[in-house]
Amino acid sequence: MLRFQHTALACLLGALLAAGAQAATVTLADVKYADSVKVQDAALLLNGAGIRYKAVFKVYTAGLYLEQKAGTPQDVFALPGNKRLSITMLREIDSGELGKLFSRGMEDNMDRASFSKLIPGVLRMSQIFSDHKKLEAGDTFTIDWVPGKGTIITVKGVVQGEPFKEPAFFNALLGIWLGNKPADWKLKDALLGKE
Repeated sequence: MLRFQHTALACLLGALLAAGAQAATVTLADVKYADSVKVQDAALLLNGAGIRYKAVFKVYTAGLYLEQKAGTPQDVFALPGNKRLSITMLREIDSGELGKLFSRGMEDNMDRASFSKLIPGVLRMSQIFSDHKKLEAGDTFTIDWVPGKGTIITVKGVVQGEPFKEPAFFNALLGIWLGNKPADWKLKDALLGKE
């Protein structure tokens, strides 16, 4: 009887672990996004993840991590606490071009006066990407918001200089994907957990 209980318990534990392992990640184009990550000691949950398409080509995957789930851009922007956008390239791209596209995406989703206040940060961000020449398929970068520190950009596992201190800078970056003129509407819905 005792052996049966141990066997049943082992089977139940195995089934729970297997279910947990399946629920632990989202896989998009062979890129895995864990259901939670730690950013500066804060546990963040995967809010949503998707693929950025340009015409029919897959360009990159993106995953948005927050301290609690949010279904609208306004809710994401309003959330206090740490946040992360994680991007993994699916094809080679000129990094300088990517920096320019990000700058344009920020500008398209802001009024002129707000954008002009962020120009020093935008130029610095463009320089970060230009310095890398190109990103290859499989290369990853993250954009983290850490209250009290600022926006931290990490490319290929290396933090890129000092944090961007302006709180508006992170939301302006997120606007590229979550703004009124997002880079990709399907990706916007995916990041908001609607896909």
